[in-house]
Amino acid sequence: MSELSYDPWSARFVADPYPVFERLRTERPVFHDEATGQWVVTRYADVDALLRDRRLGRSYLHVGTHEEFGQRPEPDFLKPFWDLIRAGMLDVEPPTHTRLRRLVSKAFTARMVEGLRPMIRGLAEDLVAGLVARGGGDLLADLAEPLPVNVIAEMLGVPVEDRGLLRPWSADICGMYELNPSEDVQHRAVRAANEFSDYLRGLARARAAEPRDDLISALARVVDEGDRLTEDELIGTCVLLLNAGHEATVNATGNGWWALFRNPGELERLRADHSLVPTAVEELLRYDGPAPMFERWVLEDIEVAGVSIPRGHEVALQFASANRDPEVFNDPDKLDLGRDPNPHISFGLGIHYCLGAPLARIEMAESFGAVLRAAPTLKLKAEPQWKPGYVLRGLESLDVEL
Repeated sequence: MSELSYDPWSARFVADPYPVFERLRTERPVFHDEATGQWVVTRYADVDALLRDRRLGRSYLHVGTHEEFGQRPEPDFLKPFWDLIRAGMLDVEPPTHTRLRRLVSKAFTARMVEGLRPMIRGLAEDLVAGLVARGGGDLLADLAEPLPVNVIAEMLGVPVEDRGLLRPWSADICGMYELNPSEDVQHRAVRAANEFSDYLRGLARARAAEPRDDLISALARVVDEGDRLTEDELIGTCVLLLNAGHEATVNATGNGWWALFRNPGELERLRADHSLVPTAVEELLRYDGPAPMFERWVLEDIEVAGVSIPRGHEVALQFASANRDPEVFNDPDKLDLGRDPNPHISFGLGIHYCLGAPLARIEMAESFGAVLRAAPTLKLKAEPQWKPGYVLRGLESLDVEL
């Protein structure tokens, strides 16, 4: 591999893709990558436009078959996985996506999410108190991972004794979103999909018989002009909320703290002024976000930056590159916790804009705030290693001490 080449399977690239993107934005802003079979798009303006362009989609199955899009038919053993995923809104397109998002939005409201803030703050403070009592530990395992899992579990009404099941299920299902997952990863995803579906089906039926003040009960009650979620759609939505809301938040928290430790001047600035937390969260998401790339299928022939991309191809929209485009961000490789404006696209754009963005922002703000208040002298104990995946990019661990 050359020093500056696009290689999402390379540990070196995963650890620091930004020099590669700096060159690509200038020299090859749109190109076809033979290894992944994707068209790679690196400039902010192009990524922004394509996220809003309805000639592209998360899926192509509403307009064509696998064969028509040059893809092999999905093996039969993956059917339980895809049935579960496509029952949610992430990998479907209008009109199905429009209907699902409308119904889910009636229960998953901004007001409901903001009402969770005291609970989220309490959970974060308890987890940080444990970390402080131990004199340090793994910030990922001790705070970043348990916080969003417990938040989603509280929202859904998952009993405390069952919450240990959620993280492994989420991790195994999300393994399918990496580039070319191995057969072992695929089988683990299917097993997790079956187990998670069965668990949630039982929980949903229990809530239908005896509703409570939780999101599963609320989703079951949602009716819009006589339309409501089917049981499969309710379960697919709950799985999506855990997977999307958990994996990304864990990695965003770890990546954010690692960025702060590498930029001690900005960390001291934040410690001196906790009112910077909201803009700090936005800047950390821009600077080293947890989801550096999103894929879209080309449903009609398009042209991007003078390059023709035909129907049936896949584009890899490089959020990580767009978020450091100097055409949009002044001094983009500098971490500036007060950056304003900050039009990062880490939550996406268009009809697939992240429905859970308000929740992710609250979780990160309360998590960082709890650490700043209770552990103002927190420092890095050992340089972390990156996990091998690029699509969901995060650290293996983050060892800290007081």
